[in-house]
Amino acid sequence: MTEIDKHKNNHNIYFSVIESLLFVSGEAMDIGKIAKIIECSIEFTRSIMDEMIELYKASDRGIKVICSEGKYSLVTKNENSKYVEKLLGPNSRQSLSQASLETLSIIAYKQPITRVDIDEIRGVKSDRAIYNLLQKGLIKESGRLNVPGRPILYSTTETFLKHFGFENIDMIPTLDQLLKE
Repeated sequence: MTEIDKHKNNHNIYFSVIESLLFVSGEAMDIGKIAKIIECSIEFTRSIMDEMIELYKASDRGIKVICSEGKYSLVTKNENSKYVEKLLGPNSRQSLSQASLETLSIIAYKQPITRVDIDEIRGVKSDRAIYNLLQKGLIKESGRLNVPGRPILYSTTETFLKHFGFENIDMIPTLDQLLKE
């Protein structure tokens, strides 16, 4: 008898426990940590998580489970954002300036990338925009380029993926997809 067969009748219990864990943690949880807490194998836990993702997608709930960089979290559904903003107020999510949006877009599509390369693409200095994006946790320093001066490389973060509703960086639409819309 496989582990999945042993636990088939307990799926609702696991859904309930995992949902509580994700809610209380408030941040993304690694599959290994979830498996350890519920005392199941990683394979079984992953199958439960896959089922939960599909269950939330198919339901009329206001939240969904996403997997980003191998970590799972509960997030609100995008279509409910205007109502959440009404509750939290307009200043709860500070909007990004045009310069920050441009810089973030360049980093998202060209990562990892240096500040000099960002400046060349934008045609203006990006120091302040990079600083703001770092402060908001949307980008991170992801190493240094192996050239003289060893400039810092920037890439997007898990917060970026979560904020924009992407499970991974490959979900960012291509330019062709954006032009078709």
